Order: sequence, then structure tokens, then C-alpha cells
Amino acid sequence: MFRSIFFYTLAYVFLTIISSGCTGDNKAKSSDEKLSIKSTVDDTHSFGDNSTARVKHLKLNLKADFQSLILSGSATLFFDKNDADTLFLDSRDLKIDSIISNGLVKNFMVDKPVEFLGSKISIPTAGLADSVKIYYKTSPQAAAIQWLKPEQTFGKKYPFLYTQGEAILTRSWIPIQDSPGIRFTYEANMEVPKELMALMSAENPQKLNPHGKYHFSMKQAIPAYLVALAIGDLKFEAFDGRSGVYAEPGVIKSAAYEFAETPAMIQAAEALYGPYEWERYDILVLPPAFPFGGMENPRLTFATPTVLAGDRSMASLIAHELAHSWSGNLVTNATWNDFWLNEGFTVYFERRIVEGVKGRDYAVVNAIIGRNDLDNAFKDFGEQGEETRLLLDLEGKDPDDGMTDVAYEKGYLFLVMLEKAFGRKDLDIFLKNYFKEYKFKTITTTQFEEYLYKYFKPEELDKLKVKEWLYQAGLPDNAPMFESKLFASVTEEKPKLLDGSSKIAFKDWEFNQWLYFLRMVNGVATIDQLKNLDKKYNFSKSGNTEIQAIWLEDNINLKNAAINNSVDEFLGKVGRRKFLMPLYEALVATGQKDVAVKIYNKHRDSYHSVSQNSLDRLLKK
Repeated sequence: MFRSIFFYTLAYVFLTIISSGCTGDNKAKSSDEKLSIKSTVDDTHSFGDNSTARVKHLKLNLKADFQSLILSGSATLFFDKNDADTLFLDSRDLKIDSIISNGLVKNFMVDKPVEFLGSKISIPTAGLADSVKIYYKTSPQAAAIQWLKPEQTFGKKYPFLYTQGEAILTRSWIPIQDSPGIRFTYEANMEVPKELMALMSAENPQKLNPHGKYHFSMKQAIPAYLVALAIGDLKFEAFDGRSGVYAEPGVIKSAAYEFAETPAMIQAAEALYGPYEWERYDILVLPPAFPFGGMENPRLTFATPTVLAGDRSMASLIAHELAHSWSGNLVTNATWNDFWLNEGFTVYFERRIVEGVKGRDYAVVNAIIGRNDLDNAFKDFGEQGEETRLLLDLEGKDPDDGMTDVAYEKGYLFLVMLEKAFGRKDLDIFLKNYFKEYKFKTITTTQFEEYLYKYFKPEELDKLKVKEWLYQAGLPDNAPMFESKLFASVTEEKPKLLDGSSKIAFKDWEFNQWLYFLRMVNGVATIDQLKNLDKKYNFSKSGNTEIQAIWLEDNINLKNAAINNSVDEFLGKVGRRKFLMPLYEALVATGQKDVAVKIYNKHRDSYHSVSQNSLDRLLKK
């Protein structure tokens, strides 16, 4: 999952970002081999306990009703009993109508809901076949599903639906074992309004079915959080034989232009980490309400429209989500306590591509911005706060609470530290072997540590304070530091930009340099200086959402009420939490909570539940 955007242009296939070729095994494991893999730890965020019967295949038959805002139908779960007397499943706000297996199952139980975990479904397995068919309906308030009205889409003509499963929201639309440590294959039949196309994280159609009926198949085993669905007025445009983009008709051309380097990125990724294991890699551009930059649903990345800048300056989002096809989707954190194994590895890979395509200094720019984000997180949590650990203890907490910059940026720094210690060539070989060894498996932090210690000399790892990195709070004193010539030029030019004497044109700097400048002057520049800068550089009307967001934040921090209408307009057209939270937080911090509440009440219904939950906590304090 992508929580920040970095600049680079991917203009050609880059196959020399590593010093040696791919050594990955192209032969995929059989389905039986994949499905036999089991987690060795308990997941406190799932009722599907690892010692019980395990789901191995899911078959969905669902109909989407945009009037009642429900999905209804059945989920057939094929499972291995493993000598268990009960099949435990996760659910949240589902209405279970009946369960069938060798006849009607009468003695199943649905427990009372637990906060953010939902309800446990218990199905005794005695006398059952190796599958159960559950007839059910979702709630109109299902946390994973956002039903958008036509006016919330680009085309303004048809409604739209999409799901967001990470971390534990899939249980709100499918009764399933909703743990990252449990993998299964799936197939689905979806019935939707005939004007709309349905897509899933599976083999997808490229044309509208005039009857509104679609069939999907995902042959690779995945965890529940990666099962995804979208329904809308969509068109498809291919990049090449194995990648393309879906978007609403009015956006498809700009989306195809923005992400045209996708085939080059896939080849570059394979050169670095080995073969792409998912056949196709397609992108779906969602309406603005989507709460994240991107979501790495296998075969179909969900992407925010906020990256459609018109100049490919923010296409790095795709590099991040593509990298998840290895770190996260291929090798998955066993529990949400180990989230850094998904995201820290992905950030490292993303920045390696940046370095290969745009040069070392560009990669360093991204690393510096990431380090600043990490420093800010440490200020929020406290330098030794429990939240600053890589391996977290989220028992009793919503796993979303662990999805912070610590997982992304401290995890990234840990890998950079290893690279500096052992050399890039040796670390690349280690990472290739790691992805090969744990392909279609899950892994804990402890298991990763054991694998690391088998590969490198233990005494050398101890000198590098590996255990401190993995298990202790704070940042070890051997954390890498970065310097950038590009940022040095921004610092040098800053006084001239503020007094109006600078000769720099907007096109002279990359977008990350402008972001760095706008962050530097936050709380330093006066309202008049910001106004003059806007006249010259048109930050307030920038096609780059990152620029717009930091520009508005600078003004909010000066209590510049003249831009409140612009803030309202901006917060009404984006749903991405990365942009929502800083602006609402700035309004609250500067004594403008009444303005924040007014704007939020106006736009709350257009935000996904993930964003709503974060903002509800902020504004109800």
C-alpha cells in the first residue's frame, strides 16, 4: 500500500539496476504445495485460528444491488479439516441466512461482535463435507465497501463500487478466515447492472458484458485482504500483452498516458527480483474517494486519481504497488505485527528503481523525504514509543494503527544499513533467495531474523545491532544518513524565492524540490510572501495534488482565512487519507476546529470508512 508519492520519470526499460542477472526459479509451485503452507503463529486479529480447519478455496456467487447498497448471494468455502471439530470464520456486519453442507447446517453460531474484529462464525465439522455454502447479505455500512453515487464519479452518470480489504475489512463482505497468514485460491461469479463492468483481483474482462454477468478466477493462493472488487462505468486500454489500465471513459486517455511506462517497470522489477508470478499486471484508476495512494491487489492495482498530474511526475506509485507483487503479495507478513516486512522491503525496491532510472541523487531525495516523515512520526510517538518498533504488538488494537511511516521508513533504513554493511551485490543475492525461498508463503519477523542469520555471519549481524533494529523502540545509532545536492540548491535559493528576486522557473526544478521548498517555508513565510509565490508559480492551481496539499497546509498554519474556500474545495474532491489528515490536523492545531468540523460534515459521506474512522477520532476529541 502506497502512502506517499516520489518523483521520477520511467522512460525506458531499465535492466542494469543490479550487478548480476536474475537467478529466480521460473517453475511455480503447484496449487497443492502453495496451499499446504501454514503459518506458525496465532493471529490475534482473526477468529480463524491457525490450529483449526483451514480454508483452501473460495467460490463466490454475488449480486450487487445499488439501490439497497448490498451484495447478496453465497460463499462456498472448501477447507481442510486437519482433525479439527470446528471451522472458525471471520465476519463483520453480515446477515447469515443459512449454511449448507450435506444438508442444512443448523448448529452454527455467530457470536456477538467485538470492536473492529467483528463476529466469529463457528461451524461444527462433524458430518460435514469438505465444503460449506453460506448464503448471506452484506450491510449497507460494510466497512470494506464504498458505494458511490453518480455525482461522486468522474462521469457523473453511473454509480460505482469498490472494496478495500487491508487490513481486516474483507470479513465485512465475505465470511472468510481474514488473516494474512491464511492463503487460498478463489473464483467468483458477479451479477451487476448491465451498464457497468465488474473487476476483481483475478483474471479480468476487458470489455463490457451486455448481460452484466462476470466470472473471475484467481489461481494463485492469496490472503483475504487481497480479494478485491470494483464495479463501474469502465474502459480498458492496453500497454502491451500483459499490462494495461482501466478507468472511467473520461479519464482513460489521461490514465493511459500517465502510466505508459508500466511495461518498462515490470521488466525492471523482474531484473531485480525475479519473474513476475501473476501473469497480468493491470491498473484501475478509482474515483477520488479512494483513501490510499494505491492498493496492491494482485493482477489489478487500485490507484488514486490524485496521481494523474499530466506529466508522469507521480507515476512512482505504480513502482511501489508493482513491487508489492514480490514483497507483500508473493511473500506476506504472517500477522499485522510484521507489517514492516511488506512495506519496508517495498520502499527499498521502489527507491532502487529510482536510482537506476534517474540517478543516485534522485533516490537520495526520496530517502531524505522519507527520513523526514520518519522523524515526524518519532516526534508524534516519542523517540522510544512502542509504535517505533518494527515488530509491533497490536493485540487489542486495530491493525490500521500499525500502518505508520515506521513500517515503511525504518524498515527501509534497516535494509539500507544491511546494504552498506555487506555490499549491494551480496544483499541483492540475499533478497533474490529470500523471495524464492518464501514464494507464496507467509513469514514472521522472527523467521526473517533466523533466515538472515543463516545467510550472513552471526557475529557480523550482531555488530550491526540487528536485534535492536527488529525488536527495540527508537532508531539505532547506525541508521544511514543522506545528503542531496538537489536539496542543497533549494536551501540556497530559498531566501531569493521569499524576497521575490529568484530567477528560478517552475520547470527548472523537479516536483520533489518544490515540495521540499514548500515544507521548508511552512511557518516561516508570511501570508504576503505565499501570495506572491502563488502569483509566480501558481501552486494553488497546480495539477500536482502533492503541491496543492502542502501549499494549502502552509496557508492554514498562518490562519489565512482567505484560502478556506480553496481548502473546502480541495477536501471535497480528494478522499486520500494522506492529504486529508494533515489539512484537518492543521486546522485543529491552529484553533480552527470549527472550520474543520464544518468542512468535514459537508464531505464526510464522500469519504471511505478508513478515512472516516481517522477523522472521526480527530474531530471528536
